[in-house]
Amino acid sequence: MKTGFEMADSLLKSADPLIAGILDRAMSDKEITVPEATDLFQARGVEFHLLTMVADELRRRRVGDVVTYVVNRNINFTNVCIKQCGFCAFSRDFREEEGYFLPVEEITRRAREAKEMGATEVCVQAGLPPDMEGTTYENICRAIKREIPDIHIHGFSPEEVLYGASRSEVSIEEYLKRLKDAGVNSIPGTAAEILSQPLRDKISPGRITVKKWIEVIKTAHRLGLPSTATMMFGHLETHEDRARHLGLVRDIQRETRGFTEFVPLNFIHSEAPMFKERLVEGLRNGADGRDVILTHAISRLVLNNHIDNLQTSWVKEGANMSQLLLKCGANDFGGTLINESISTAAGAGHGQMIRPGKIRRLVREIGRIPAQRTTKYGILRVFESDTEDDALDGVQDASRFGSYQELIRLDKYRFKSNRRN
Repeated sequence: MKTGFEMADSLLKSADPLIAGILDRAMSDKEITVPEATDLFQARGVEFHLLTMVADELRRRRVGDVVTYVVNRNINFTNVCIKQCGFCAFSRDFREEEGYFLPVEEITRRAREAKEMGATEVCVQAGLPPDMEGTTYENICRAIKREIPDIHIHGFSPEEVLYGASRSEVSIEEYLKRLKDAGVNSIPGTAAEILSQPLRDKISPGRITVKKWIEVIKTAHRLGLPSTATMMFGHLETHEDRARHLGLVRDIQRETRGFTEFVPLNFIHSEAPMFKERLVEGLRNGADGRDVILTHAISRLVLNNHIDNLQTSWVKEGANMSQLLLKCGANDFGGTLINESISTAAGAGHGQMIRPGKIRRLVREIGRIPAQRTTKYGILRVFESDTEDDALDGVQDASRFGSYQELIRLDKYRFKSNRRN
């Protein structure tokens, strides 16, 4: 019986010569150009299936058959934000009644609870509250580290870093040094959306520029703070925009070696202001299944020689689609999250938490080996058989951790600002 690789090799001979040539180059570990990546988005029929097979084979060669995940908790400590991004349904203006801001004591309580549930990471991100003290992010990190010194703080997007530096009146480099000293171990490569300035000016005017995003990321990497890299797709962007984004991420990685993983993120449209209020002409309502598969597979081909790990987002796609994407180039299932809020607020219907046992079951169903990892992809446990339960698997009612819908209704965490007066 032929292996998937052998089948792909024979099918290449009957495929469209343009697509087949690009896939053949990829199979030979050659670098895929941005124009070639753009062409791959046109793959249909046998070429589409060949593309996924090649992506899966490259994944196997690069990282083997282990599928990783991290036990973590999101702590989105405020939803109040001075920016009004068209795709964001999470943020609230400071005058809105649904604005909240968690005190440091509650943030550390959540981090401590996550640690008790087996988490090795807390992901700390939030809105950009007006009149924020320049030391706010540092104070949060120091408080977390005082109580849980061995928890990994994955915190503060390039947008937040830029805002914190501005509020502190220091350079980006100085501010990142302060965050590192305060306990930040890595930063999320979010706020990237699509790294095309004309496109950003349409979907998120006033948001961090491409130039500044790159500056924050490169500076963080130079200071020893690794980051993820992300791409939001399925809105206004073209296939060429996606390919250029991938090419730029690859160029940065070639220079810094600081990206731990790449994460394609499908646009969740239903509660996004620019969709609900029809603010942007030509806006799509996210990518369909075929497009999601193409994007993940092409990401593997473009980045394979430089970024080992391709993560699928169960929050955006659901558990079953994420399982399928593990056969299309992805090798990481992401995090348990425990308190995912941002995609949920946008209308994603896949829950705010996934249990480790469910991830392991989904991985085994496709014949792969599940493993728990650290944020930096160190392997903590390989589960050859599922005879162990995590503390998180034993939680019967996930509502104990709270929800975004509950949080925006609680008076005790209501955001208060001098601007109300």
